[in-house]
Amino acid sequence: MKLDYEIKGGDFASAGSASSQVKKVLARLNLDPKLVRKTVVALYEAEVNVVAHAWSGQISVDIDPSRIIISIKDKGPGIASIDRAMEKGYSTASQKVRDMGFGAGMGLPNIKNNTDKMSISSVIEEGTHLQFENYIR
Repeated sequence: MKLDYEIKGGDFASAGSASSQVKKVLARLNLDPKLVRKTVVALYEAEVNVVAHAWSGQISVDIDPSRIIISIKDKGPGIASIDRAMEKGYSTASQKVRDMGFGAGMGLPNIKNNTDKMSISSVIEEGTHLQFENYIR
């Protein structure tokens, strides 16, 4: 099964809508609630990162009998230092984003903690590609 979603940068009113839809699909597939929770937490964090930092993005979710693969590609400023961005508490979020309660620097660490496999690449002034997997046991 394949699901695709568009994300608009700066659209905090819609942030989390793709995550919510994916949660419903995973629950209908009768997957382990712990797996659903982990997957949706990681996806929500990724979705909010795109809304907070990028101009636009696309989410692609592939579900097969053995795993859930989620790919998020954004168009945006990119990440200057992925190693630094993976540090808990490190954030490049604007003050406006922080004032809304986002941008605490926990997004990428939370994604890593809630996935079985994660990869990320980024090109300055082009965008970022994040992919993660959770295995269905």
